[in-house]
Amino acid sequence: MPGKRKYKDRAAYMVRAVAKRRKKLKDLIVEYKGGQCCLCGYRKYSGALELHHLDKSKKEFALSKEGLTRSLEKMKAEANKCVLVCANCHREIHAKITQPPEETRVENSGITVKP
Repeated sequence: MPGKRKYKDRAAYMVRAVAKRRKKLKDLIVEYKGGQCCLCGYRKYSGALELHHLDKSKKEFALSKEGLTRSLEKMKAEANKCVLVCANCHREIHAKITQPPEETRVENSGITVKP
């Protein structure tokens, strides 16, 4: 049957389309989480911003490139378990040089703090 398209005929288009969707979802999640690093305030480039899970035991999936193929609602639910940090601050958190702000850790843990 002439004219029947196959995936290989559209492979390059599909790769570009998926990359474009992942970037859009990443930008939406970054905006949803405040658009800047919660430690240093960095906001120049969304590609340098990452989500750090506060409690690894509650992590259902990573919000990296692999996680950016899920629905926006699922991504927001997972992002609620995280703080938005720049790449440098994220590495410092893992090296135990710094910690996310206390109010963020309490807010995301589900603990109610009475004034």
